[in-house]
Amino acid sequence: MDNVSSQRKVKCPRCGGISIYSAENPSRPFCSERCQLLDLGAWASEEYRVPTSQNQDYLDSQDEKSQEPS
Repeated sequence: MDNVSSQRKVKCPRCGGISIYSAENPSRPFCSERCQLLDLGAWASEEYRVPTSQNQDYLDSQDEKSQEPS
């Protein structure tokens, strides 16, 4: 049995392709460095956000302030 077939295969979180999850894949869990960098860029540009009720309360208060007559 070859080494690749015995390694754990996972779905790349960026493109959905097959990725080998092992120390031999420095981009794990991504399938490639490209997918890894695209994902990092998405976090850096705030495409991904972790929702919290505190953030929503702050945004709601900002909306109320912007709608108050001057």
